[in-house]
Amino acid sequence: MKRLLGCVVLLASVATASELRETIERYDADRRSVSHPYRLCSGSRHFGDCLAEPSGARRARLRAFYQESLDHLKTVDFDKLSQAGKVDYLLLQNQIRRELRRLDFEARRQEETAPYAPFADTILKLEDARRRVEPVDAAQAAAAVTAIGGQIAEVRNRFDEKHEAKALTVRAAAEVEKLRTILASWFAYYDGYDPLFTWWVGAPFNETDKALDDYAKFLREKVAGLKPDEVVGAPIGRDALVSELASEMVPYTPEELIDIANKEAVWCEAELKKAAREMGYGDDWKKALEQVKNHHVEPGRQPALIRDLQREAMDFIDKRNLITVPPLAREDWRIHMMSPERQLVNPFFTGGDDIDVSYPVNSMSQEQKLMSMRGNNVSFARATVFHELIPGHHLQGFMAERYLPYRQAFDTPFFVEGWAVYWELLLWDLGYDQTPEQRMGALFWRLHRCARIGFSLSFHLGKMSPQECIDYLVDRVGHERANAVAEVRRSVATDYGPLYQAGYLVGALQLRALRRELVESHKMSDKEFHDAVLKENAIPIEMIRAALTDQKLGRDFQPSWRFYEDGPAH
Repeated sequence: MKRLLGCVVLLASVATASELRETIERYDADRRSVSHPYRLCSGSRHFGDCLAEPSGARRARLRAFYQESLDHLKTVDFDKLSQAGKVDYLLLQNQIRRELRRLDFEARRQEETAPYAPFADTILKLEDARRRVEPVDAAQAAAAVTAIGGQIAEVRNRFDEKHEAKALTVRAAAEVEKLRTILASWFAYYDGYDPLFTWWVGAPFNETDKALDDYAKFLREKVAGLKPDEVVGAPIGRDALVSELASEMVPYTPEELIDIANKEAVWCEAELKKAAREMGYGDDWKKALEQVKNHHVEPGRQPALIRDLQREAMDFIDKRNLITVPPLAREDWRIHMMSPERQLVNPFFTGGDDIDVSYPVNSMSQEQKLMSMRGNNVSFARATVFHELIPGHHLQGFMAERYLPYRQAFDTPFFVEGWAVYWELLLWDLGYDQTPEQRMGALFWRLHRCARIGFSLSFHLGKMSPQECIDYLVDRVGHERANAVAEVRRSVATDYGPLYQAGYLVGALQLRALRRELVESHKMSDKEFHDAVLKENAIPIEMIRAALTDQKLGRDFQPSWRFYEDGPAH
C-alpha cells in the first residue's frame, strides 16, 4: 500500500503543460508523417532499419513542412503566453530552425559525394515512381538498371587507387551503400508480384546489385586505403559546429569549450596526483591508476557488484535528502550484459531503463578479456553505476515519461548526459569518494569527460585525426587502447551527433552553475532544485534556467548565459 501511495503522490504533482502542448504534439506527429514516405524500414538482409532517402524530393517536402510550421508559429501571440508557454514557443522555434539548417548541411554534403555516384538520380527516380504507385514499364526499368552498371564501370576508371581524401571517400562509399539499399527495396517491391517485371529486371538487378557492392568496397579499400578495423569519421567543420552549438543554446565557440575542458583537466590532474601520493606513488598518477585498474571482480561477479554499488549510492542520496526518488523508480530497472560485438563501440556501461554492462565473455581473446576487466574495475564502476541508474539516466528517463513528456521532442545530450555527469560532480563535492582509490576512479571519468570535449571538437574542426584521438585518450587519460579505439569509433564513426561527447561535461557544468545560482543562494533546497529541474524534462539547460528563474523572454530570445565565466571552481 505504501508503494501505491507513493505513485499517487507523484502523479498528483505532475507539472502543468503549457498552452503550446497540442501545437508541439501536432508538429511532432506531422513531422513523422511527412518523413514516413521517404523512409525505408525492413528486416531484409539487403537493407537495415529505417533509412532516410537521400533525395532532393525528400528535402524539398521537409523544407516546405518546416517553413509552414514556422509561419504558423509566428501567428501565436507570444506576449500573452505563460512562462512555460514562452519556453515551449522558443523550444519549437529553435527546433524548426535547426532542422532547416540541417537540410542545407545535408544537401551540401551530398553535393560533395555526387561525383562518386552519377547513378544516384536513376535509382532515386525509380524509387520515386514506385512510391507514387506509377505503372512500371519492365523493359524500360531493366534498361535503366543495366545502365547503372555501365556508369559504375565508368566512374571507377576516374579514380587512381589511394589518391582521394580518405574521409570523403569513405562517406561516398556509405552513400553508395544507401543507394544500393534503395535499389534493393525498389526491386523487392515488384519481384514475384509482377512476373513480367521479374523476367525483365531479375538478372540486371542481380548484376547491378553486385556491382554496387563491389564499388563501395573498391572506394573503401582501394581508393581510401581503409584498413580492417580502422576508425574513420566525417568532420563537419567549424561553421557546422557553431550552428549546432547555437541550436543547443550554448553561447560558446568550439575553441572556448576546448579551453574550458583544458582548465578542468588541469584540476583533475592535480587531484589525481594528490590521490596517487596517498597511495604511495608520488606524483605518478598513471602508475597509481594501473593499481586501481587491477582491482576488479572475477568473471560472473560484475552484476552483484553493480547491485551493491547502486545501493551504496542510494543510501548516500537518501540520507542527504537530495532528490525525490519514487518507489516505483527504485524497482523497475534490470541488468543486461553486452554482447562482444556491442562492446566494440561501448566498452563501458550504458544505461537508461536498464543498465547494460561491458565485461568479458568466453568468446573474447585473452587480451580483450583483460582489457575489459581493467576498464570496468571496481573503482571505475563505483563512479558510473549511479550515472546510469539512480539518480542518473534511469531516474531521468522515469521522470521524463511523467512530467511534460511532449518536451522529449527537444531532448539534448547537454541535459541527458549532462544530468548524469552533474551527479558525479555533486557527489564528489559532497564527499562520496572516501579512499584514494575511489577518488582515482571518479577523477578518471572526469578527466575522460574533459578529453571527450577536446578530441571530439578538435576532430570536427579538422585538427585531430581519429588515430590522434585514440592516442590522446591513451596518453592523457590512461585508457586501455582497445577501450580508446571503441570510444573514438563510437564518437566519430557512428550516428552520434557531433556535440554528443561535449554534452557530458558542458551540460554538467551548466547544471552546476545553475545549482550555485539557486541552491547556494538559499533560494531553493537541493531536493527542490533537483525535482524542479527534472520536471522541465530534457530540454536545453538555458531554457530550464529561464523557467526556474522566471527570466524575461522575448520572441527573438538569443542564448547568452556565460555559465563558466569564473573558471574552475570545485
